[in-house]
Amino acid sequence: MKGTHRIISAVFLVGLLTAILAAHAADPKTEMVKFPSGKDTIEGFLAVPEKPGRYPGVIVIHEWWGLNDWVKEQTQKIAEQGYVVLAVDLYRGKTATDPNEAHELMRGLPQDRAVRDMQAAFDYLAARKDVTGRIGSVGWCMGGGYSLQLAIHQPRLAACVVNYGALPTDPNDIQQIGAPVLGNFGGQDHGITPADVKAFQKSLTALGRYVDIKIYDDAGHAFENPNNQTGYKPADAADAWARTIAFLKKALR
Repeated sequence: MKGTHRIISAVFLVGLLTAILAAHAADPKTEMVKFPSGKDTIEGFLAVPEKPGRYPGVIVIHEWWGLNDWVKEQTQKIAEQGYVVLAVDLYRGKTATDPNEAHELMRGLPQDRAVRDMQAAFDYLAARKDVTGRIGSVGWCMGGGYSLQLAIHQPRLAACVVNYGALPTDPNDIQQIGAPVLGNFGGQDHGITPADVKAFQKSLTALGRYVDIKIYDDAGHAFENPNNQTGYKPADAADAWARTIAFLKKALR
């Protein structure tokens, strides 16, 4: 009887070890990469599916905290779904953990330079042999607003995801958005209000653009990030993530 138990235990452990190794084998390959942006050389965090092949590309745009561990985790999670993903570092190596410091970093970021860096990230992905040519963008908070700015300035962008990011109001800017847009917003967000979101949605719809907006009534700003200890909404975050993955699959594949 004891021998049987030992055999069962051994089989179980081997199976468990095999499953763990298989899971790690499927993890995306990650590295920091350098690429040109105008006369500058900038960096980004790249995640590539383990299995060789050609995949759609996704540009990830960080919050006002900078290119931190949470953003890198989201980059890897998207890559696990079968995308070559590049998180562009708009702060050029700087990150913040304090809101005041983050605010200063965001204020010190020239919008034209940020747009140029995102365009450079787009060009980097478009030139890779393992990218199909269909490229989208995903951003949160400050990065959500910049995801839309990329859609305004890059006509080849094939999908744009904005999570509680600043919304353009200039009709000329909105007119330039050709990519389908997915938006996830908090109903209790006092910076980007439901009225702002509905006005933006109405403008895009009037132009015949594809736009899918969801407002989470119980959520405020930055509700998808668990580091937001007072405002994180796990159920809403999970739903927003599922919407994002489904949208990218529909728009980029």
